Amino acid sequence: MDAREFINILHVAEKLKDTPRHCTTSGRRVESVAEHSWRVSLMALLLRSVFPDADMNKVVNMCIIHDLGECFTGDIPTFIKTDSDRKTEDELLAEWVESLPPEVSCDLRELYAEMDEQVTVEAKIFRALDKLEAVIQHNESPLDTWSENEFELNKTHGSDAVAFSGWLSALREEVRLDTATKIENERN
Repeated sequence: MDAREFINILHVAEKLKDTPRHCTTSGRRVESVAEHSWRVSLMALLLRSVFPDADMNKVVNMCIIHDLGECFTGDIPTFIKTDSDRKTEDELLAEWVESLPPEVSCDLRELYAEMDEQVTVEAKIFRALDKLEAVIQHNESPLDTWSENEFELNKTHGSDAVAFSGWLSALREEVRLDTATKIENERN
């Protein structure tokens, strides 16, 4: 890959800094997709000792790239994202990945395939962290920024994704307790 190709990749990825997510920060600012991806990556880094047999470098890589498709489609909240939306995002992302230098394209294709298949422990850890980060962020954002369906969704979102791991299941339960406490305290 030459320097121009590298810069062009970064120009596309930069769009995630300006792509808003369906969530606000604790200070009421709309979160960007890049901020979400950063914190999911941080979560993976912090869990190296919890998953000593997993390739956590690979998990961090998955976390970094997982929302690159949103450079082309924007963020669509999971509870309104349709199969057609997913297909469009996947097609645009695949087209972009194929246009990259071969060594980069190959690496990204392999990571996306592994993430989609959800067979390896690394892919499962990534998926769980992605879902949990969204719930944690909602718990940090003011309750009046939540849509009505999120009061229930925040109690259950990601529960299926953590089921493979006792540690992540315990984390999910702590996050659920945070949700319940937040709703009770801020509604009263």
